[in-house]
Amino acid sequence: MNTSHKTSSLNKIIAILKDTLNVIKIEFRTLFKDRGVVTMLVLAPLAYPLLYCSLYKNETLIDVPIAAVDCSRSQESRELLRHIDATQNVQVISKFSTLAEAKQAYNEKKVHGVVYIPADFSKKLNTGDQTTVSVYCDISSFMYYRIINQACSNCILAMSNQIQMERLNANGITGESAKIAASPIPYDAVILYNEGAGFASFLMPAILILIIQQTLFLGIGMITGTSREENRFHVLVSSSIYKGSTLRVIIGKSICYFSMFAAWSFFVLQFVPRLFNLPHIGIPFDIMMLMIPFLLSTVFFSMTVAVFIPNRETGIVLFMFMSLIILFLSGVSWPESNINGFWRAFGWIFPATCGIQAYIKINTLGADLHHISFEYISLSVQTVIYFITTYWAYRWQIMKSARKSLNKAEITK
Repeated sequence: MNTSHKTSSLNKIIAILKDTLNVIKIEFRTLFKDRGVVTMLVLAPLAYPLLYCSLYKNETLIDVPIAAVDCSRSQESRELLRHIDATQNVQVISKFSTLAEAKQAYNEKKVHGVVYIPADFSKKLNTGDQTTVSVYCDISSFMYYRIINQACSNCILAMSNQIQMERLNANGITGESAKIAASPIPYDAVILYNEGAGFASFLMPAILILIIQQTLFLGIGMITGTSREENRFHVLVSSSIYKGSTLRVIIGKSICYFSMFAAWSFFVLQFVPRLFNLPHIGIPFDIMMLMIPFLLSTVFFSMTVAVFIPNRETGIVLFMFMSLIILFLSGVSWPESNINGFWRAFGWIFPATCGIQAYIKINTLGADLHHISFEYISLSVQTVIYFITTYWAYRWQIMKSARKSLNKAEITK
């Protein structure tokens, strides 16, 4: 009896493996037959990271054109404008006599900022009075505003310190005493993890994780939508594959998606940052360990939602609508601590929220798995929850299809 029992158990295991492998084979076959799905699950994870990183390859703006209105026409005003023009960030390409002329150049988009030096600039400096230099910045892009304001402010502060030192020297205070009097609390700004203050180094790590989730979600949604349009069973494989076991289908399909995107994740998160010189100080093993719960939770999340997608177009609409929202909820563009409690909880629905935070901590800040324990546990919990929801969603679809088949058979009789 023991031998027959072992043989029976072995046969069941072999049958389960065969059914699972059959689902994997059919899923890969379905995937590569659909050009749209191939584009989204194969080409998009390769093309999107290269495209986005290429657009922001320069990291920061250089030689932003600005205009100057020097009503003072003094040695001090010319020195200030020369220092501003010498910075890497901006370039004084035009000098006007009036602010109206500079405004016209700004309206014609020839310049993105204007530096206005009043007529009494030199007089007030020589008499010890306070003077004002006005800086007009193009706020249509925060990049223009930050670059112009930073360059002009640094030059004005440097000139102010120099003038303060000269006045102290004239009063007999020299050397270290003059430096302390001019700047009693010196500061040394140290930029951590993004020394060049580059836009790509700040934003692209988050976008890379988002690309993985959204392309996987859209690909699974397109497969499901196509099946609903062409398959009376309204699921991803035909009824002959199920044989009463929802679990085999879910495991087979998830293995298909996971194995494919495990390779794409290595390319996106390891090769792309090095190719474009983005932050990549994290240990590759830690990143790959992070990808296990992230990809699994994303796969099961996508499979759960995809059950309720009626057609291919719905998945594309959801893809376009949710991408920017998820990026904001991730806490990259806006501090997570300042996000409303409801929206913070809403962001936990998506695996990319924790995935982005964990990846940035590892790859940009140099953290290890111990430092991302909260995000890792959250992704693991999401994996379990979305696996259960996927199981019941597919089970519901199978039972629904079985009832339809039974009713059709009774009508035929």
